[in-house]
Amino acid sequence: MSFNFDAFANRLAKMERHTGKWARRQGISCYRIYDNDIPEFPLAVDRYETILHVSEYARNHEMEPDEHAAWLQGCIETLSETLQVDKSLIFLKFRQRQKGLQQYERFARKADEFIVREDGLKFIINPADYLDIGLFLDHRNTRKMVRGWSDGKRVLNLFAYTGSFTVHAAAGGAVSSLTIDMSNTYLQWALRNLSINGLDNNQHRFLQADVLQWLESPGNEQFDLIVCDPPTFSNSKRMDSTLDIQRDHVMMLNRILPRLAKGGSLVFSTNYRKFKLAQHEIRASSITDISKQTVPEDFRNKRIHQCFLLKK
Repeated sequence: MSFNFDAFANRLAKMERHTGKWARRQGISCYRIYDNDIPEFPLAVDRYETILHVSEYARNHEMEPDEHAAWLQGCIETLSETLQVDKSLIFLKFRQRQKGLQQYERFARKADEFIVREDGLKFIINPADYLDIGLFLDHRNTRKMVRGWSDGKRVLNLFAYTGSFTVHAAAGGAVSSLTIDMSNTYLQWALRNLSINGLDNNQHRFLQADVLQWLESPGNEQFDLIVCDPPTFSNSKRMDSTLDIQRDHVMMLNRILPRLAKGGSLVFSTNYRKFKLAQHEIRASSITDISKQTVPEDFRNKRIHQCFLLKK
């Protein structure tokens, strides 16, 4: 089986010229270059300053393990030569692994951390050890919006992952924040993100908890700004039940809203491509679809996420 790596290289070069120029004008150093532009090369390629983070989309490629490994190697070499990034700084992730995993050992690396910058802030990324790198680029605009809304606000960050929204809120002048995630690993990562920005103080609290269980528990604390960016589906062993965002979003949002102070704002986002908001079942005073404002220009797939602003 032969592959047209020249076409892949030409597309990469064209998109890097276009997107790179745009990013430099905007002062952006982490951005998406390529996203499944050529069917023969179903990859997402993100530049995080000095490194490339490359994800292969799941598909039935009908290649034998040796062929697939050779194709991956060809992709890495093309990326390195075209984008002038050393192969040691290209991190390849697999959404779907085939039989014969020994074929992929050459691509496996661990314990590589880097610090990148966004909007004047620093964030720790780990492109090797986790499927997701630690900073979702598709919410760059959303984080900037949250930062602009945070001055003097009490902020709640649910399903917080590595706390990037918390960092932006703290930098934006939030008087306090509560960051909740089920993973202690991610909460410690979030604390480190705050620390490297000089924002770690007693105003910013962290709680390891199942968000759905926490929302069921009694609580009188009110927040002026809440960010909720849950997984599409979760059946973690630490959860009492599964989370299916399409099935459960009405229940979840109606449990969050009592925690929102009058006049407050709730930012809710999902990456589920087929998501449909049951707007009339949600007890908010207003709901606005802000996806067109939150999806960045470098993401040509405008369905990368849906984002809504709920007011109380």
